[in-house]
Amino acid sequence: MSFDKIMAIGGSGLNAQLVRMNATASNLANVGVVSGSEEGAFRAQRPVFSALLDGDTAGGFKNLAGGVRVDKIVDDTKPIEQLYEPGNSMANADGYVFASNVSEIEELVDMLDASRAYQNNVEVITSAKDLMIKTLGMIKV
Repeated sequence: MSFDKIMAIGGSGLNAQLVRMNATASNLANVGVVSGSEEGAFRAQRPVFSALLDGDTAGGFKNLAGGVRVDKIVDDTKPIEQLYEPGNSMANADGYVFASNVSEIEELVDMLDASRAYQNNVEVITSAKDLMIKTLGMIKV
């Protein structure tokens, strides 16, 4: 495998984990948001990844098997919590507001996992770079 393909595969992993971290940050920012209707309540966002298989392209490379791409970002299907707060200005006629379906604990675990995966991709790129530098050092006269 060529050096540029290794960098492209590692870069696709970095990009995927960055998207995941951004989704997690958005979810955590909206953890306490309420709405007057279930349809208007914030739903946690989840990125959906897929593997780049033979024949797929990424970053201008063809046949880049081993990379990852972000297919889409979907809403979490967990139910929205209904809270009785008749004094809230956003409450519906029955006195209920609808809270986001974001779980802080799940988001923090996902953030740690995305951070570790990002670090692993950085390590792959760093190792490939170091090997290339050592290889070039061997052919110096």
